Amino acid sequence: MPVTSVLVTINHHLDMSLSKIISGAQTGIDRGALDAALELGFPCGGACPQDRLAEDGRIPDRYPVIELDAGKYRARTIQNVLDSDGTLIIYFSSLSGGTEQTVAHCIKKRKPYQLIDAIEITESRAAELMSRFVEVHQIFTLNVAGPRASQQPNGQGYAFNVAAALIRQIKS
Repeated sequence: MPVTSVLVTINHHLDMSLSKIISGAQTGIDRGALDAALELGFPCGGACPQDRLAEDGRIPDRYPVIELDAGKYRARTIQNVLDSDGTLIIYFSSLSGGTEQTVAHCIKKRKPYQLIDAIEITESRAAELMSRFVEVHQIFTLNVAGPRASQQPNGQGYAFNVAAALIRQIKS
């Protein structure tokens, strides 16, 4: 009997493990995840480049990200990998640029990551995969990364829907 109650406690703990979503607040995937967290009242943040640099200018103040003292996109990417327990990487068909670098940093820093090809995987299935990833790796802080809006205009909406589904599941 005690073993059963321990298992129930562990499973309940895993279901509730995610407590924060972070990203670098770049346009596209990053902002989609942060927008979902902000809209649903879920803790979020992350590190962003010095001067709150993004492809569309200065990152708006509504995003609760911390500006790095030095460095640009690469420094931001590394910091968010380090500050998280694992990274969700959403991409479209192939990895390139900063998205590919994020995978390399996860490998180098020995941090778990989950790849989601948004061309092949529906938003609802992506949310299921994210949930399982969070549970299996006991992710408390999840970094979300992927292409910027100029590289993938549909990315922000996809990331918003996936993150919102995950957050709703955690809250229920």
